[in-house]
Amino acid sequence: MATPLSADRFLAALRAEGVTVVEHPGWRTHNRNQVGTWGPVVGVMIHHTVSSGTASSVELCYNGYDGLPGPLCHGVIAKDGTVHLVASGRANHAGGGDPSVLQAVVTETYGDRPPAPREHQGSSNAVDGNSRFYGFECINLGNGTDPWPAAQLDAIERVSAALCRAHAWGAKSVIGHLEWSDWKSDPKGFGMPTMRDRVQTRLGKAPAKNTPAAGKPAAPRLQPFPGASFFRKETSSPIITAMGRRLVAEGCSAYTVGPSPRWGEADRLSYAKWQHKLGFRGTDADGVPGAASWNALKVPFTK
Repeated sequence: MATPLSADRFLAALRAEGVTVVEHPGWRTHNRNQVGTWGPVVGVMIHHTVSSGTASSVELCYNGYDGLPGPLCHGVIAKDGTVHLVASGRANHAGGGDPSVLQAVVTETYGDRPPAPREHQGSSNAVDGNSRFYGFECINLGNGTDPWPAAQLDAIERVSAALCRAHAWGAKSVIGHLEWSDWKSDPKGFGMPTMRDRVQTRLGKAPAKNTPAAGKPAAPRLQPFPGASFFRKETSSPIITAMGRRLVAEGCSAYTVGPSPRWGEADRLSYAKWQHKLGFRGTDADGVPGAASWNALKVPFTK
């Protein structure tokens, strides 16, 4: 179990995993926190919308409908793989579910799939999933024949891995709604065990690493995050120069000369601009690199 990510850290985690994100106006403060708890969180839940069309599906998930007010998830995953963020906090997506499933997700001790759910919203033993899971609605009719494009499945894999990576979870913290409540069938059209295998494989790789298409050169090797302490002393390293060049390329330069191999105030101010560009604020944008912002910067590997 973990403390939910702030809106800034949620966004940065997705971007660091290579997710294409669209921020719906007001998403950072849109939630149902006034009616129930939000957290501690234990995992990620995947749904299908039973709708078509990106704009209308996003508005539905943001606003909700009669009898079920929005937000209905945290992010809407479109057919093209774009993830539209609609909420930060408690959302009406999971409802009541089986306590045995919750325990299996917390401990990540189940086999191919969690125990078959026996509870649902309104059951006497049901537990509140809205307070425990991040939720993603995927645009699909849910009839078993509406296709799941490769880009959409890739986005499901990436958002799941991003949150698992942020919380140090394994792929068994990712479940479908049908695995949580005994009267749900979503997502329909692909198997959650296969998706968990994909997520686990991704978690074994560096964030945001894409497999090159046939005939294209492999993506450049990226510099692993050297740790925050690396930047809290008088460091001199080619890594600092490579970082500075990436900051300049991203339009986040406070340099008058350089960048140079020695960490200094110009580097800190430049990196703070990068953190602000990612959406970090306050002490999270103090100019000292963190893992999420570093992975998003994609600094080329240097010895």
